[in-house]
Amino acid sequence: MSTLLLVHAHPDDESIFGGGAIIRAHREGKRVVLVTCTGGEVGEIHNMDEAENRPRLKEVRRQELERAAEILGIDRIFWLGYRDSGMAGTGDNQNPASFNMAPLEETAAKLAPIIEEEKPDVVVTYGPDGVYGHPDHIKAHQTTVAAWELLAAKGEAPARLWYAVIPRSGMEEFRRRLEEAGQDVSSFDGGTIAGVPDDEIDAIVDVQDVAAQKKQAFQAHVSQNDPSSFFLNTPDELFKQAFGLEAYTLARGARDGGQLSDLFEGLDLG
Repeated sequence: MSTLLLVHAHPDDESIFGGGAIIRAHREGKRVVLVTCTGGEVGEIHNMDEAENRPRLKEVRRQELERAAEILGIDRIFWLGYRDSGMAGTGDNQNPASFNMAPLEETAAKLAPIIEEEKPDVVVTYGPDGVYGHPDHIKAHQTTVAAWELLAAKGEAPARLWYAVIPRSGMEEFRRRLEEAGQDVSSFDGGTIAGVPDDEIDAIVDVQDVAAQKKQAFQAHVSQNDPSSFFLNTPDELFKQAFGLEAYTLARGARDGGQLSDLFEGLDLG
């Protein structure tokens, strides 16, 4: 069976970065495996009592991810077991148990056997900037690449490694559309996402038909759903534009021809 494996930093990232590819792969009968590197225990808490849930946020977010996984069609979840590092520049970055502080050799050595066991055709993670610079996203990128190299040295690397990215032109157009709709542009990303140059995009996966399902999966992460957030307040048409087209750059592996429309396109899946 063909397999898609994704490496993400926190519970809820799977719904935002690549959720459409997950749904599409599931519908096509492919196996979907998710590796989540941290428990997300440093995240903000919404829609529930802070004092009561902060001590147990790791378990709350685990349960939320399990619900989102059912909506998306994820077959198996692995937890790499690290503590959430928090946002860049915070004290949580230096916590000895954090993903940020873990030696890369250690994190890669934990991930590589999972990839080896699952034998995915395609692996997805973030690009070098982690989309918006979060330390755990960057570490997930570094860990995935290092694990890939460990497997490549044994001749056992998957066929392709993709980075989930945002096209620069797409960010510019989306901000323009937000302004036209009278929305607060800063509510989306605070101006932190520059996007990847368009000529570096190797695949655009059209998942507009499942954008609502992606949103439903994100909404399963109740503790992360700020009632005033972009995700919950953007008109459906704008949401579909922002999350209905997923962009990827090919980091390892080969492709024939121009820009692809599917992460598996052109592979001999036997």
